[in-house]
Amino acid sequence: MSPERQLDPEALGDHIDRLYRAAWSLCGSREEAEDLVQETFARVLRKPRILRSEDDLGYLLRVLRNTFFSTRRTAARRPQTTALPDDLDLVEDRGAVRPEAKLESAELYAAISALPDDFRDALIAIDVVGLSYREAARALKVREATITTRLHRARQRVAKTLVSETSEQLER
Repeated sequence: MSPERQLDPEALGDHIDRLYRAAWSLCGSREEAEDLVQETFARVLRKPRILRSEDDLGYLLRVLRNTFFSTRRTAARRPQTTALPDDLDLVEDRGAVRPEAKLESAELYAAISALPDDFRDALIAIDVVGLSYREAARALKVREATITTRLHRARQRVAKTLVSETSEQLER
């Protein structure tokens, strides 16, 4: 067993890109993802964190996921408001090579966020964050074979969703 150590607050910035991609996959929205990562960092920085392994990213992903579910539970208790029209979400992605890339990534993240929790967590850990199967299994506290199965099924569902959306757009 590895010795306990304190999470280095200075090293949190090293993981921001991966956490942001994971958050976007959970939320399905860039703005919500930014808020989720910010809230995750705020929670982690409130008090010193003692880790039992060298896996900072795995710990931060668990905190991110727990923060996501906590905010969803809290939001479910509040009165619901009417969402803004979809056409207001069209914000220019300055990093996009072509205009369609922004829409394609938004559709992809929306498809990922619509997955069941177990499938979504496996897909985010492997394909979005870039963890190995072993690291993902450790972070999600399941067997490696379970990660493989969930990832395969998640990829199939995302592909099916994207193909059906594309065929619907072509029919219009």
